[in-house]
Amino acid sequence: MARYFDVHPQDPQPRAIQQVVAMLRDDAVVAYPTDSLYALGCRMDDHAGAERIRRIRGLDDKHHFTLVCADFAQLGQLVDLPNSAFRAIRAATPGPYTFILPATPEVPRRLAHPKKRSVGVRIPKHPVVAAILRELGEPLLSSSLLMPGAEWPLTEGWQIKEELDAVLDAVVDAGDCGTTPTTVVDLTDGAPEVVRVGAGDPDRFA
Repeated sequence: MARYFDVHPQDPQPRAIQQVVAMLRDDAVVAYPTDSLYALGCRMDDHAGAERIRRIRGLDDKHHFTLVCADFAQLGQLVDLPNSAFRAIRAATPGPYTFILPATPEVPRRLAHPKKRSVGVRIPKHPVVAAILRELGEPLLSSSLLMPGAEWPLTEGWQIKEELDAVLDAVVDAGDCGTTPTTVVDLTDGAPEVVRVGAGDPDRFA
């Protein structure tokens, strides 16, 4: 049974955040709010947690997770940032964007694209996940909470608790997160390529 944390969307309770992070450090898989859908997350080096997320979402081993970062300094440890990419990402973050960039050796090989050695990273603009990331002190391995065969994502924490109670360790409810995923921008070849239009304005990368 998943623990349920009802947190304020703008001013999350520190004790609740500390309890969620303690569970993550103990290899929990949690559902948490972002500025673009709810997401499933675990620690970056939690291999079993990644497999659990794949099973929950019905994904195969070719699925590429996103590394969700607290800030630009943390993101810069995970990906190579040429000047052009640095400026573009700096201007767009925090926000509802996922950026695909060449991975550094800090990223476990199993998480990077096998041929390109690239990985998706993002810095979300949501007070709750920002608080979780600050307290955790490391990125979250993450995947948007889109269930197989579902027409729409689950937008409320209580819905997630009801549907996934048996397979999650915790649900962090901060209210409705909407139904639009991130805008995905591939920067592996230098020039930005918008590969999915979502909540973030794609025009800044046109």
